[in-house]
Amino acid sequence: MADRPLKLKKRGDDGYRVTTIRVRKDLLETLDKLAAEANYSRNELINIILRYGVENIEFE
Repeated sequence: MADRPLKLKKRGDDGYRVTTIRVRKDLLETLDKLAAEANYSRNELINIILRYGVENIEFE
């Protein structure tokens, strides 16, 4: 076993970046409920919602 090196990917190599946002407690609770109902993680659901919003936003 000592002959084989431990190979790790550097964090962030998957194209994702960690960020921090402030979210109201009631919104976070709703996101968690929706994520559980759809069998997604909170992170997956937020990414889906953000992607949809960015791709469909219109300014007047």
